[in-house]
Amino acid sequence: MSELPADSAAWLQARWQTELDERAAAGRLRELRQPVPVRVNLADNDYLGLAQDPAVKNAVRAALDIGPASASSSPLVRGYTDAHASLEAALMSWHGFPSALLWNTGFTANQAVLGTLAAPGDLIFADRLVHHSLIAGILKSGAKFTRFPHNDLDALERLLGETATPGRTRWVVTESVYSMDGDSPDLARLAELKRRHRFLWLLDEAHALGWFGPRGQGRAAEAGVTAEVDILVGTLGKALGAMGAYSLFHDKILREALVNHAGEFIYSTYLSPLLAAAAQAALIRVHELAPRAENWRNQSRQFRAALRAHGWDTPSGDSPIVPVIIGADQAVAVLGARLLERGFAVGAIRPPTVPAGTARLRLSLKASTTWSELESLINELDAWRAENPAHFPATAGQQ
Repeated sequence: MSELPADSAAWLQARWQTELDERAAAGRLRELRQPVPVRVNLADNDYLGLAQDPAVKNAVRAALDIGPASASSSPLVRGYTDAHASLEAALMSWHGFPSALLWNTGFTANQAVLGTLAAPGDLIFADRLVHHSLIAGILKSGAKFTRFPHNDLDALERLLGETATPGRTRWVVTESVYSMDGDSPDLARLAELKRRHRFLWLLDEAHALGWFGPRGQGRAAEAGVTAEVDILVGTLGKALGAMGAYSLFHDKILREALVNHAGEFIYSTYLSPLLAAAAQAALIRVHELAPRAENWRNQSRQFRAALRAHGWDTPSGDSPIVPVIIGADQAVAVLGARLLERGFAVGAIRPPTVPAGTARLRLSLKASTTWSELESLINELDAWRAENPAHFPATAGQQ
């Protein structure tokens, strides 16, 4: 008599229980929690506070009075509304691109753009620290994929020089502000490399919008390289306080290709028109707030300097993302929980989101963050370190 087939449900349960137990033992188990009230929120990406801005909320109410709450269908059926078209026009004007396309999420945008437009036979060079959504799109495309060391444009230039094959489509994929390190590449040099090596450049500006640029348009506008960026991806759910994302193109045929071939666009119920209205109202607020941006950036510099003066491992910079490298997975989880008890919401980021040995606090500064709040946070960090010296070398706290 042959053996009875295995119970598939039991095998599936056992397989995942083992994996989750291993992750928990390593201090890397993710858990879904509802937020609790805090004194200082340095965890989310609402950098300008626009998710709670009265003008943005009023735009949602006004849109609800005249239209539906949901797009209720694919954009190719009836989901693409006047609200979406109006937002696209505003985004094109803001960034100076002739073509735009909205997406439900930033992950969807990156996966669809690269997964659809790149193809087997193409060659893609991506910074080692680009977001998982960009990697997902690259892998979906089937293109040959090479990572270059983070922000190492000398290495990128060597790779470009070694692969100069006529007729081959080459891409370079970077971000303007990296989501876990808060740092930036030299965009002016990337533009110069683009002019010499004639690759397609995709730049993800998700974490730069609102904080950088003469009108909050991001790092590309600040560096004066918008004309060299072939595809710019931005988000509506961070500094703009809404939800969704967009991609911008100098070549309108790329938009047409995505509308016709990107399954993420064709087969999904579209972004709510209420959120499109919220994002357009947020654009107006970004323009109004932009003259104050240097104040936020100065505070980021000063906060980082103060952290380093207290012996914390924090890079220099002026972005809203301030990483504090702790190292050990369990330590950063315990520290994050301790800060939450003290009224500070922070990101406690562990592998595999960041490389092993670089678990960190991820602090998201806000335009509304005060210096006294940041000083209080440093005091809490110092107190915790004094209580837990085993997590730090003997020189911790010294310069």
